[in-house]
Amino acid sequence: MRKTTIYLPPELESRLARTAERSGRSRAALIREALADYLDSTTVDGALPPSVGMGDNPATPAASYRERLERGWSRR
Repeated sequence: MRKTTIYLPPELESRLARTAERSGRSRAALIREALADYLDSTTVDGALPPSVGMGDNPATPAASYRERLERGWSRR
């Protein structure tokens, strides 16, 4: 593991310290977990989520539209 320095505003540092105390976990562990969660929730390299572009199209029959939605969401 590599060491990284971050700067936190006082209020955020206080919240982090309180959470670490209550949970019995280190501040570093909480920061790693929060950062991993954030990075996991964002798209990679500007890629769009698979649901983008699946909006309703008047030329597409409803059944076909539903099938496309289900296929798109099942890939997640």
